Amino acid sequence: MKLETLINKNYEKLNKNDLHVLQYILSHRESCYDLSIVELANACFASRSSIHRLTKKLGFSGYSEFRVFLKWERETKHPTDDLMESFHSDVAQTLKNLDSVDFDTISKLLYQAGRIYIHGTGTAQLMCAKDCQRMFSIIETFIILIHDQVEFEAMYRGMQDTDVVLIISLSGDTPTLIPNIKQLNAKGIDVITITNLKNNKLAQMSPNNIYATTTPGATKEGTEITSFVPFYIAIEAMYRKYIEYCEQQKR
Repeated sequence: MKLETLINKNYEKLNKNDLHVLQYILSHRESCYDLSIVELANACFASRSSIHRLTKKLGFSGYSEFRVFLKWERETKHPTDDLMESFHSDVAQTLKNLDSVDFDTISKLLYQAGRIYIHGTGTAQLMCAKDCQRMFSIIETFIILIHDQVEFEAMYRGMQDTDVVLIISLSGDTPTLIPNIKQLNAKGIDVITITNLKNNKLAQMSPNNIYATTTPGATKEGTEITSFVPFYIAIEAMYRKYIEYCEQQKR
């Protein structure tokens, strides 16, 4: 499990000072694992006790265990200029991420939903959403596709608290979506997010998260390459888990 996942999972426990410390750690990952608790406290203008409490909030026994985790996380990263190696790594990490997803809860939400909506925040994300819609239609579970922000706002007026909204976002930090998620939460509508594995706003605002891992690469000419295959894998996993859940309900 990555640090970003732990932050999202325990976000409600964190205060402003905790987030300040975590922001420093995320910005200095290559060196933080080597700092003592006193050195980290001085660097963040925080107290030793506040950092110790922070590590407990994230599920560690104390700073020593947290420091080992940071070192392990650093050692498991293998930056490479090899685009295929990066692709293989992203697919493997995505499959590993999926092992920790609570698909039973997500499947139950979809199974009991009055209506299911899905929205992708960009062109590639919208293609993922369309493929999700296609797959679920095969098993006669019909999903309403929200094409853009205008449609989102129009459809919101007719949504009920028995509905579920799926959001696919690469960054998870799309500013225009934040007000929409707040409105959905206020209305009691369950939201399921599918985002890249990083600390992001959308995942913080919903307890139902599925993470894909995609690492931006670039050609020698500088053209950025971002694969959405991990997102299709995450959607496929959700689809297959949902089929298994439906079959269990029929027994």
